[in-house]
This record gives sequence, C-alpha cells and structure tokens, in this order.
Amino acid sequence: MYITASSLSSSLLRASRARFSSYLTRGSISRTISPNPLSSSAFAYRSSLRFSSSAFRSIRSVNFRPSVSLRAQIGGAVPLVEQFQRRIATMAPEKNAFKGILTSLPKSSGGEFGKYYSLPALNDPRIDKLPYSIRILLESAIRNCDNFQVTKEDVEKIIDWENTSPKQVEIPFKPARVILQDFTGVPAVVDLACMRDAMNKLGSDSNKINPLVPVDLVVDHSVQVDVARSENAVQANMELEFQRNKERFAFLKWGSTAFRNMLVVPPGSGIVHQVNLEYLGRVVFNADGLIYPDSVVGTDSHTTMIDGLGVAGWGVGGIEAEAAMLGHIILKTPIMPRIESTAYFNTTKSYTWKIWGWLQIFYLTVICGHFLLNHSKTCLSPIVPFITCHPPHCPYFSHAFYENLFPQGPTILFQKPMSMVLPGVVGFKLSGKLHNGVTATDLVLTVTQMLRKHGVVGKFVEFYGNGMAELSLADRATIANMSPEYGATMGFFPVDHVTLQYLKLTGRSDETVAMIEAYLRANKMFVDHSEPQQERVYSSYLELDLEAVEPCVSGPKRPHDRVALKEMKVDWHSCLDNKVGFKGFAIPKEAQDKVAEFSFHGQPAELKHGSVVIAAITSCTNTSNPSVMLGAALVAKKACELGLQVKPWIKTSLAPGSGVVTKYLLQSGLQKYLNQQGFHIVGYGCTTCIGNSGEIDESVASAITENDIVAAAVLSGNRNFEGRVHPLTRANYLASPPLVVAYALAGTVDIDFEKEPIGTGKDGKSVYFKDIWPSTEEIVEVVQSSVLPDMFKSTYEAITKGNSMWNELSVPANTLYSWEAKSTYIHEPPYFKNMTMDPPGAHGVKDAYCLLNFGDSITTDHISPAGNIHKDSPAAKYLLDRGVERKDFNSYGSRRGNDEVMARGTFANIRLVNKLLNGEVGPKTLHVPTGEKLSVFDAAMKYKAANHDTIILAGAEYGSGSSRDWAAKGPMLLGVKAVIAKSFERIHRSNLVGMGIVPLCFKPGEDADTLGLTGHERYTIDLSSNIDEIKPGQDVKVTTDTGKSFICTARFDTEVELAYFNHGGILPYVIRNLIKQ
Repeated sequence: MYITASSLSSSLLRASRARFSSYLTRGSISRTISPNPLSSSAFAYRSSLRFSSSAFRSIRSVNFRPSVSLRAQIGGAVPLVEQFQRRIATMAPEKNAFKGILTSLPKSSGGEFGKYYSLPALNDPRIDKLPYSIRILLESAIRNCDNFQVTKEDVEKIIDWENTSPKQVEIPFKPARVILQDFTGVPAVVDLACMRDAMNKLGSDSNKINPLVPVDLVVDHSVQVDVARSENAVQANMELEFQRNKERFAFLKWGSTAFRNMLVVPPGSGIVHQVNLEYLGRVVFNADGLIYPDSVVGTDSHTTMIDGLGVAGWGVGGIEAEAAMLGHIILKTPIMPRIESTAYFNTTKSYTWKIWGWLQIFYLTVICGHFLLNHSKTCLSPIVPFITCHPPHCPYFSHAFYENLFPQGPTILFQKPMSMVLPGVVGFKLSGKLHNGVTATDLVLTVTQMLRKHGVVGKFVEFYGNGMAELSLADRATIANMSPEYGATMGFFPVDHVTLQYLKLTGRSDETVAMIEAYLRANKMFVDHSEPQQERVYSSYLELDLEAVEPCVSGPKRPHDRVALKEMKVDWHSCLDNKVGFKGFAIPKEAQDKVAEFSFHGQPAELKHGSVVIAAITSCTNTSNPSVMLGAALVAKKACELGLQVKPWIKTSLAPGSGVVTKYLLQSGLQKYLNQQGFHIVGYGCTTCIGNSGEIDESVASAITENDIVAAAVLSGNRNFEGRVHPLTRANYLASPPLVVAYALAGTVDIDFEKEPIGTGKDGKSVYFKDIWPSTEEIVEVVQSSVLPDMFKSTYEAITKGNSMWNELSVPANTLYSWEAKSTYIHEPPYFKNMTMDPPGAHGVKDAYCLLNFGDSITTDHISPAGNIHKDSPAAKYLLDRGVERKDFNSYGSRRGNDEVMARGTFANIRLVNKLLNGEVGPKTLHVPTGEKLSVFDAAMKYKAANHDTIILAGAEYGSGSSRDWAAKGPMLLGVKAVIAKSFERIHRSNLVGMGIVPLCFKPGEDADTLGLTGHERYTIDLSSNIDEIKPGQDVKVTTDTGKSFICTARFDTEVELAYFNHGGILPYVIRNLIKQ
C-alpha cells in the first residue's frame, strides 16, 4: 500500500501548484502537458498549517482499552487525521531543497529561455566525473527534491555514484513521458478499461484511472506482408490490416477519447521508434519556463533507440508502464523514535506489544499533531525527519499496523517517481573510423556480441571517444536500438554537434535547437569533440576500434551470434553438422546436399538447405538509417544494370519506418530498382521483424515441409529467435539492408561472397559481390542529395490526420468500455474478478508440479509468441469454435486484447524445447501425475482443475527478448506460481513480479542439472505468508518430495516489488490505493 499509482492530479499534492500546465506543440500535435510535478517552481508555499481546536480535542476522546480492536480505538482520531491529510495534501515545502541553484538560461539575442537546476552550481567535483547518463538521473532528483518523495539523501546517492552503484541502492526517477506500440498498447488500454470497471464495482470513482503523463501510442505492429512484389502492396496490405483489426483499432480510438493525455498515431504512419526519433523526441523540455532533459519509458524493449538522440529512454513491462502512466504515490507519515522491538506490532498477539502500538498511535496523533499546530508557521523543514520515513523502509511499524491505523488509506499521498536501482555504467570507447563498405549494421552486430559477452544486464552502456564524431545520428540510433539484444537498460550517446545537426535535419526549429545546445552546455551534459574531455569514471570499460569492424551477419537463431561474412559458408556447414541448438540443426551428412524440386506457378524451382525464402528490409533498427536504406537501393541498381534478378519464389519486402524513407528513395530515383528486384514497399510498420511476414507461397511451403529443408530468412531486423520470423524458416539471419538484397540475389546463405559468384550477368559473365557493393563515398553522395529537411516537415505535419479508414471508425463516447462477450479480439480479463479491498498477502508454494523444464536463453517469443497462430494449437481451436476462419486468425500479437486466446498461446512456440519431453521440439509438455503428453495449455488446465500449483525450471537469460507483459500474464493465467532460473532478463523479471509470480535464482554454479532435478519432482518453496518477514534478495529454501533441498535467491529486488507481491500484483495494488485516497 505504500507506493502505487495516483489518481487525478487535482487530488494530490500537485494541486497546489501555481501554474500546473503548459502547452508544447510539435507540428500538428498540441497537448497539455504538466510541467515537472515536483519542481519547486511549480509549488505554492503555504505559510501555515492549523487545526481547529475541536479537531485537536477529538483525540482526547480515544479510549485506549486493550479489549477493543485497534481499528475501533483510532476511530475517534479520524477527524484529526482527515484534517491533517487535507491540509498536507494542499501544501508544499517553501522551496525545493536546491532552489538556490535554479539558474536563468539566457538567449544570445537577449532575454531568457527559462530557468534550470544548474549542476555546476553545486561546486561538487564528483559531478565532473559522472557519466552523462547518470547526470540525467541526478538532474531529475535535484529538480524533484522536496524532501518528501525525493530527498537530499537520494541526491547524494547519485552524486556519490562511484561508491553507491555497486551497493544496488534504490533511487527515484520520473520519466517525462510514456510511449507505446499497439501490440503492447492494446492490452495496456484493456487493463486500464478493466481497472475502471473494478473501481466502479468497488464503489469508487472510475475516472481516477487516467494517465498523468503524456502517453503516445503508435499503431505499427499490425500490418502484415500479405501482398508483396506489387505496386499496390501498401494499399492492399492496409485494407487487409483494417479488415482484421477494425475492432482493435476502434478500441484504441475509443481509448484516445476516453483517457486524457493520450495520443494515438494511426496505422500507416511509421514505426514507433522512428517516429519517436524523428518527431516525438524533445531532447530537452521547456515546460512553463522550467528546462530539463527529456526522458521516456516505453512498452517496447527497443524504446532504447531514442538513446541515440541523447534522450534517456528504455523499455519496461506493459504493467509497469500502466503504473507509470497513472503515477506513483507514497505514504508519508510521522514516526516515533524506535522503542525496543516494535517493528512487527500487528504480527504478534502479545499484550505488551499492543500497548506499545497504542503509544505509537498516541505519538502519531497527539505529539506530532501538537507539533504541527504550534510550529507550522516557520516552514515544513523542522518536521521533515518525522514524515519522510515510510513503510516498508521504516523499521518501526509493520504493513499490517498501517493497514489498521489508516483503514481508509494512507494519511498523505503524493505522486511518486518510479523507483529504480542505481545502475552501473559500462564505458564503451569508440576510436577510428569504419572501413569503406562497412555498415552501421555490421557495427551494431559487433557491439552486441561484445557487450553480451561482457555482461551488461541491468546496466547502462555509455559510448564515448573520438570515434563518436565519425558516426551519424542514425548510426548511433542503430546501436542504441539493439540495447535489449546486448542486455543493457540503455545504450546512451550524449548530445553533441552530430545530434544538433540531426535535429535541424528533421525539422526542429532553430530556436529549439539553440535552447537545447545552450541548456546542455550550461549544465555539462554536452560533448564538444573539439575540446579536451574531462575523464569520466565508469563501472567497467570496453573499447572498439571502428577500423576492426568487418561485414557480418548474426544467426541463425540469436542476435548475438555474429558471423563474419567471409566465414559464413564455413559456419553454415558447421550449423548443419552440429546437434540441435543455437548453432545447430543436426542434418545428417548424406542429407545435406538434398535438392527439393517443385513447380512455382508453372516455373521449375528448387530449394536446398540454406535456400533463402524470405528477404525483408524491415525493422526500426535499420529503416531509420538513410545510409543503409539508400545503400540497399544502390545494390539493387547495380544488380539490375548487370542483369541479375531475385528468384520469384523468394518473398521480398520493404517496410520503411516512416514516410520520409519513401520520399528520399523517390527523390534519389532508386526506388524503381528496388521494385525491379521485388522489394516493393509493403507498408509502414514492423512487419517481418515482429513475425508479421505473412504466408509464403503454398508450393514453397510444401517443398520445405515435405523435404524437411532448413530454409532461411534474411532480414534487416533485431530479433531472429526460433519461430519468430516464420514457422518454416529454421535459419534466420540478421543483416544490413544491402546484404539482404545481396543474399536475395544469391538465393542462399550457403555462399562465400569473396570467392563464389552471386549469379550470371546479362553478358554471360559471373557477377561477384564486389561488383554490386557500393562504396561509402557513393552512399554519402546520394544521402546528401536526397535526404532533405522538408521531407521530415511534410511527413510529420500530417501525422495525426490519419487516413480515410481510420477516420471512418466510429467509437462511443462512454468513459467505461462496453465489453462484447462474443469478441475474439477484446475481452474483459479476469485479473480483478472477486477482488476485495484486502490484499491476498504473500505466499509460498507447496507441493507444486513442474509445468516446464527449460535450458538457457528461453525468450519471450518462446513464452508468448507474437506471430502466426498454428492451425492445430489450442488458440486455433478456441477461434474455430467461435466461428473464426483460419484465414482470419491474424497473429498472437494482434490478439493480445483477449486473455482467452493469449492464455492458450502461452508457450505455444513451435520451436519450444522442453526437457520433460527429452528434447522433443514443440509446444507440448508432460502431465507428471498421469504421464500424458499434452499441449502446455491443456496440461496447465488439468493441474488447475486438480488444485495443483505449478512452477517452471529454467536456465540462464530466461525471458530475454521483447518486453511483452503477456510473457508474465500468460503463465499467471496458467497457474504458474514461481519460476526458478539461473538468471532473468531485466524486464521479464519485473513483469513476473508485477503479475504476482515469484522469481527465484539458483545460487551461482548451480542449476537444475547440477542439482539433479528432472522436473518430475514436487516442489515446496519456503516463503513466509507475512510480507514483513520477506526482504529483497533474501535466501529461500526449496525442497522436493524426493528429499532434495537447495537455496535460491528471491529476486524481489526492491521493497516496492514486495508491496506488489503482497497485493497479488501491481494492478490490484494500484486499484486498492486509488480507492483508498
């Protein structure tokens, strides 16, 4: 109950601000945005706090008799408590603790841009050594420091980062905004709508469920490549997109009107991260004259792409983002000095401790109340020591004590920044310059491999060095984009001249860019490569000479399995030989040269192991980068001129990240060459990278399945996990857009580009890779002549105007959503059914069965796939039973608004490997009591019907990949109570906690195999039912019915997460606290 999401800002401390809102306008978007709610400039100081004498006298009527319940005893104090709450809720400190460093930012032409909190004014030499990314956290803490929710101690922790970060200390951080895409946005809006219903059913104000920070939702994940190799592909695919998703889109459009502060960017506008980079990113906010850095959290793990622009941003789980939208609140209550052991007052029936409890109440209501009555005229600071401690950090009271003391809710509620562990920062030094012909994609795949090997989960990575000046903004964004693939929270590039040039290129005004530069220079957040650099301290260091980067791809199953292009053929044959795994397919030697001949629309065709059947220029990672997009077009041009042609049975596609790409491809005159090779524009969205590759031709599919061919996909994406791109492409390679075109022309990944020809030209001569590969100079020339500022301006001026199909959608004006029982897209989830105001409490696990036993690197794509719904899956059966034809199944990602589909789609990846089935591949498991082999969903339902809990065993990097909350929601609906793994990816671990699932880690050097666990055992997890007896990171004993026992680490990383767990998850926690306000 101590930190949760707040209701409308008018009911909080922020209501006292003299000026609450400002208008920030970019292009056609105009939205009311609150200035930072914690800045002292926004607070109005109340000089006095008085209670009426009658209110004070009411405390004297309390009868402290032990025979009467505690709740009844404090009833007489309620009038005083309520007045105390009302007074405090409308007052603020006289000034921010750091108001003395609030400094004017002058304009060169006279006047000022506004005021900012100056880091140099602190005169603390430690700040000069801080990484730039940590300085952003520091500025936020200083700006928000009110000695309530952000204290001077928090600021000191960040300033002393070099010493405090290894200790895993918690700090507050408030992002300026939230960004969503539709795959994660639909379930988020479903949750918000459902929360409104829950509030309503529990007799509270449903309108408390409203975003308090700006929320941008870009619809970009729904378009599929149904139509390819056609001039009409964009329009045809959009029409099909609307046919399938009309209900989802109408729901999102309803959300944009039903919830305040929410902007929905319609389908066909571009990929969320490119739109964020080119348009939505502010870099620096100027809100009502207060200047501060832009920051953002998003429900897509590749939100980190904005780090390339110098904006602090990272991905969070959908349920975390929902809490961030609604704001966090914190209990602030006066406390008494500790008197012996009163910490667990309500956890014991001891008469002695109850006496101490009543003394505590007396202290709270009388002593502190009297102090406030007589000393409030001075200022608030004298009582700060009494009101800044709060559960569960407070050592004096239990959770239950506060629940009884304030049955109607906390005494004083404030919007609170999100809590995070102060991260370590890996300094990544770049030097030199990329060789001619080496792309940003080659660089990012190299960086990803290095950082994944180094180990950066939960850390920031900050890039620096003279090599930075050689990288374009788009190149930096490419590297930042793949932060999830190398495991970091952020891949941060501080702002420099390259950033400013990009801002001007993309249509930001000269005055805005001048303000950004002036502010960042003044606050020591700007890097000027022409000046000597202050040496900064990092947690660890890496270095890369850009000259050492060589052309490469990654695959066939993981983004960090980089393969140098010159070694690709050898590596491919090794993969054919190796046993099934991340680098193996176990194809017998005698079958490796197999040829599958077939007829493609009357034309003879053939496939071999390694034949390319999908070639896609796709994904936010690369389509925002003009150099690789125009480089791909130059490859196509050279191939056309030499007479090369992509085989017609290869499904080729081009899905730009924004309309700007189309404009500069047309401006350059190169789009026609891409079209000639089959790379027609198919739509503006994620497409193949997210698994929306569409069907491949039936003749090709039959040739693959009937001959057990290991077919390949080559895509310019960021994810290539098994089963993600397409169910029939077992080998999936990430490559730059130019390489995608080159491999499409070759028709196979089984080729040595240095020695073997790609094909035969129109003159009968062999054509080699070097003959079609453009030089860096050629690419630079066409970029400079074709990428123009007016293209960005014209594209984004109309971004919110939508299109005719979107504009024709009609939605109701109701603020409560009318759920349609027959809908297979939008369904009311069961999270809040039978919910009461009493938290369910913490729980252990007793005699649970193992639902699944996994090895390493189980991704969120394995847990909750986003792509095709297999015709024989439980989800398919559910849809067929409701009259949905197979052609209308759509994807799992598009069905995330329906919990019935998604529960059945949990662990439905056809490439799942479960040790309970001895390595058999597929979405099945063993029902241990009966020995039956069932679908995971059917087995889970059988366990639930028998009232048996289940757990999951896993290896390292469990939950890596996308930040999809359904990878936690799904297991919760299946009845999973705990996951025991060697390690977790950051976002997924947080999501598990948010859904009330216990994350446990084996001790170092141990795992299921070393402990001799087979998954056939029954597991008991010794976790207290009393939340006060559980501590972050504590040891937990696990025993089995076979007599084995072992110790795990409970991965509740913060006290806040324990509060979530106590309430059964973050969303019930939010609702209960909103109702109690």
